[in-house]
Amino acid sequence: MSAGTTSVNLDKPVAHPPRRMPGDHGSPLTQSRGVARVLRILSTALIALWFALPFLPLVLWSFANQWMHPAAFPMEAGTDGLTAALANGGGLAFIHSLLLSLVVAAIATPLGAMAARALSRGHVRFGKAITVLLFSPVLLPPFAAVLGLNVLLLRAWVPPAIGVVLVLVAVAIPYTTFSMRAAYSAYDNGFDDAARTLGASSRLTLWRIHLPLIAPALARSAFLAFLVGWSDYLITLVVGGGHMITLPLIIASSASGVGNESSVAVLSLSAVIPPLILLGFIARTRNLDPGKQR
Repeated sequence: MSAGTTSVNLDKPVAHPPRRMPGDHGSPLTQSRGVARVLRILSTALIALWFALPFLPLVLWSFANQWMHPAAFPMEAGTDGLTAALANGGGLAFIHSLLLSLVVAAIATPLGAMAARALSRGHVRFGKAITVLLFSPVLLPPFAAVLGLNVLLLRAWVPPAIGVVLVLVAVAIPYTTFSMRAAYSAYDNGFDDAARTLGASSRLTLWRIHLPLIAPALARSAFLAFLVGWSDYLITLVVGGGHMITLPLIIASSASGVGNESSVAVLSLSAVIPPLILLGFIARTRNLDPGKQR
């Protein structure tokens, strides 16, 4: 009896099948079959139709020069709505809204991340009281809070544009803090400790380890802060005092008139496009998350 020997090539990497946990997507516990699969697809299609249906009249109105009752579809197609929207200052209002939202997101996201990290690690005394204080802009009635802050800003001689940014950042911080706190609750500090143990500096650990791991949560927080600035009407109107004309103000003033349906439709559609682009970017960052790749 002789024992056979086999040679093993250590230079060739061994391919291992992807490891799936019981609760992961695609595992037998999460796969739906039969009637459950049909119901899932049908419910998804109905929800998508429910969200897409309101935009169909806007699209039709955007390219309608004439559309009168009882016609089911526009009687004359054209770009009069786009021309009227640009003539009413829609292009400049779009730029103002975009800059305002980006500034609010750029300020509120890192502030919310730092607050969430300190609260999740217990580095802050009276954490519960500070949490309630952070969420006070959301808990208080918006109109009362805005009027009170407007009086303080006027007495402090704060310029309207800076005042709008400050108040919107205060409103956005609770959302970014809540989002980042959920991310830091699941974050393993061992990644940072391992990098520091291997000789990485604090700055290198932050840029090469910490930020890439929390990038999806940062993108979600920035998206929430962007929406706060993008969709705001009350704060921009009261604190801005008419010095800053944004897209919601133009839409509201155009919608209050009669015969501006095509212009209002163009402005409304332009208000939908940037959030959709950012939503696609967030989906992209989720796919880049190492923990979500398969």
